[in-house]
Amino acid sequence: MDNSQNTTGPVDVTKHSRFQDFKKKLQTTFKNQDKKRLAIIGGISLAVLIAGSVMAFTLIKDDSVVTPAVIPEPAPPEPEEKFYSPLTGVEVSKELSERPVTAVMIENSIDARPQAGLEEAGIVFEAIAEGGITRFMAVYQEAQPGKIGPIRSARPYYVQWAKGLDAAYTHSGGSGPALALIQTLGVKDLDHGKSSGYFDRVSNRFAPHNVYTDMGRLDQFKNDKGYTTSEFTPFARVEIEEETEVEVTEASGESATSEEATPAATNPKANSISFDISSSNYNTSYTYDAAAKLYRRVMAGLPHKDEVSGKQISPSVVIALYTDYGIAANNIHSVYRTTGTGQAEVFQNGEVIKATWRKTSESAPLEILKANGKDPLPLNRGQTWITAIQQGRVSHSP
Repeated sequence: MDNSQNTTGPVDVTKHSRFQDFKKKLQTTFKNQDKKRLAIIGGISLAVLIAGSVMAFTLIKDDSVVTPAVIPEPAPPEPEEKFYSPLTGVEVSKELSERPVTAVMIENSIDARPQAGLEEAGIVFEAIAEGGITRFMAVYQEAQPGKIGPIRSARPYYVQWAKGLDAAYTHSGGSGPALALIQTLGVKDLDHGKSSGYFDRVSNRFAPHNVYTDMGRLDQFKNDKGYTTSEFTPFARVEIEEETEVEVTEASGESATSEEATPAATNPKANSISFDISSSNYNTSYTYDAAAKLYRRVMAGLPHKDEVSGKQISPSVVIALYTDYGIAANNIHSVYRTTGTGQAEVFQNGEVIKATWRKTSESAPLEILKANGKDPLPLNRGQTWITAIQQGRVSHSP
């Protein structure tokens, strides 16, 4: 036997037939496992795809799932409630619309000028006190002036007008008939003579033209006496929408008036008004400012200005209240008829409207009616200036 073939060198087993057979089996095994793994993965993927399709189909078929819930639209907000001053008709806060009304007697002698607080009054009554000298009763609700005066004495016709507004009546003494009427009618009395602590005497004017107060102290005076409300029938006022229409019409140069007032075709233009009250020192006139819709007041030939603000007094409405006038038995004080009915002229929007006034009793409110004497005549909102005067003493021009 030849032993040369049994050498101790390395043997290449990869060339051995048994190894080759083992290698092939191993490769076949791995290939089979890969196919199984791929088959499993493929099966899982297919199952997921089918399940997703079934779920999607189910969602589509199930209307209760696909259809979104109907969410109702939110209800529109409630319109904000608006409040208006019963005295002037202007928009104010709820608190201001409920304030009690205060009437203040303000002097108009030459030594009393200029006065404080007239510009802010809601309504002003003007009449002769004595000797041709006029006096004012300024009426306030929402306004709260920091200075009012000079304050003077009461007269019966002012007491009756104040009672009709259920106003707390502020004065410094008064004529005998006026003081008696305050008690008879049960007027809410704020008399400087009895409660001077709510008033001042200023140093830059001499008595009796130097009594002043302010709305803060008058509010305290009213509260101390329990005068916390006012119940009265206010003047009819033009609707807000109608006032807007007037402004638009005026801007276009056409005649303008409220729908509820006398039609524009029958209302003469009246841009200039003159009141021959007593004499040159007390006669007044007004010029209509169409842009502002106000009447610029002139007294004794000069612009009538407020002491505090320096602004010219400019009401929205001017009323000539035609009534009987005379002198009392003492040959000093004036007497006016305030009850019953009478003619009036209302100036607003640069026009003059024939009207009727009515006051059914000393305590009843003053009413401004249409010429028929039945229907209320709507007045523009803002300050209303009322002058009691005799027929034939008021003139106007376009």
